[in-house]
Amino acid sequence: VFAEAGTIAAMAGTASKSGAILTVADRLYWAYANVAMAQAAVESQLPKYKPVHYMVRSRLYSGLSKGTMKIGPLAHDERLKMILPQVCCYCGSGTFLAADHLLPRKRGGPNTGDNMVWACRSCNSSKGGTDVLEWLAKRQQFPPLLLLRRYLKLAIELSLALGVMDVPLGIAAELPFVLTAIPFIFPAPDELVLWVPSLPT
Repeated sequence: VFAEAGTIAAMAGTASKSGAILTVADRLYWAYANVAMAQAAVESQLPKYKPVHYMVRSRLYSGLSKGTMKIGPLAHDERLKMILPQVCCYCGSGTFLAADHLLPRKRGGPNTGDNMVWACRSCNSSKGGTDVLEWLAKRQQFPPLLLLRRYLKLAIELSLALGVMDVPLGIAAELPFVLTAIPFIFPAPDELVLWVPSLPT
């Protein structure tokens, strides 16, 4: 389910009902619309997606692409940070926690509260300056949907600020995130989680 670097050209030619995925904006908006689709299905505790979920994805992707809809504010995700259990957002451990930059500073991620998440010492050390989606993919772990949503919001905001949203995928320069690591196809809802389960302490 994770995009490999060698398949980016094939993905660029993959068409949804709203058109081909050709630019940075297309890639980010398609992933964000997939998160909305997946979240709706997971919250309804469904094992499979239904037509209504594909409609959610299609409408959101089309609206984002045309500029008639916007991504949700990061303030929503910051509120969740305050009410969700204070655990490592990668493994669920509640011990030896420290703040971690979701988009690594080493890659140009911002040093802001929006970009900070809780991580245990083990995950923080293992991840280091690697893009979190690349790191999770190596562990055969699909990111929790709320974590992925925050990642995409940050990636979209940074891409807008850098003026790269309309850049073709094949020539996009290095960014604070890894475009090819962003999930293109999502697993079934019963294989996804909104947030990491807390581990016994």
